[in-house]
Amino acid sequence: MATYNGRHFIEEQLNSIFPQLSTNDELIISDDHSTDGTWEFLLDLQKSDTRIKLFQNQGQGLIGNFANAIQQSSNPIIFLSDQDDVWQLDKVEKTLPLFENSTTQVVVSDLIIVDNDFEVLVPSYQAMRKTHSGFWHNLLKSSYIGAGMAFRSDLKTTILPIPPDVPMHDMWIGLLADYHHGVVFIPDQLVYYRRHGLNASEIKTTASRIQQFKWRWNALQLVRKRIKEIKKK
Repeated sequence: MATYNGRHFIEEQLNSIFPQLSTNDELIISDDHSTDGTWEFLLDLQKSDTRIKLFQNQGQGLIGNFANAIQQSSNPIIFLSDQDDVWQLDKVEKTLPLFENSTTQVVVSDLIIVDNDFEVLVPSYQAMRKTHSGFWHNLLKSSYIGAGMAFRSDLKTTILPIPPDVPMHDMWIGLLADYHHGVVFIPDQLVYYRRHGLNASEIKTTASRIQQFKWRWNALQLVRKRIKEIKKK
């Protein structure tokens, strides 16, 4: 989980996550120097649950914050989490069995987009984005969504470090895994994806078409560069 000034929202998300964790699980939280009491709340919560492992982001911004959390993780399957969403109570139970297939690197579930009061805005993120796997499809119109994403820890050697100039961390992870046909999208709606006006990410970008093209071209070049680097190792 990456946090930044999420004190107003984070308890609901944590309450949806904790019942799904086993004693061997860990909740890695990287905080980007919150100033609203989020960090102090987490420090206090950590005293009662040793599965919580707290780190402060040494970089800057959303992508660096998630990269820091991913770097600190140690278990074989990593679930990404926003601070202001709420998981369905069977999210972990429905996701983990999909990794029994050795070719699956990333699993992305559907989301229900809701407002701050959990009124449904969009019943299916995947239907809205016309989601399906495929490198080129998602390079042109990414449907990788971190809030619904889980992936193998083995991918860390491929995705880290995350270049600061990629459009978004989830797109970077998805493209690198999809290059080897390792992404599975599932229709299960396992997250209430909350939009409240203070979110750090957008559902639909307001950038110009020229800017979007530049982002995608840059993402393609960065993915190709990383794959070449990996092949040389």
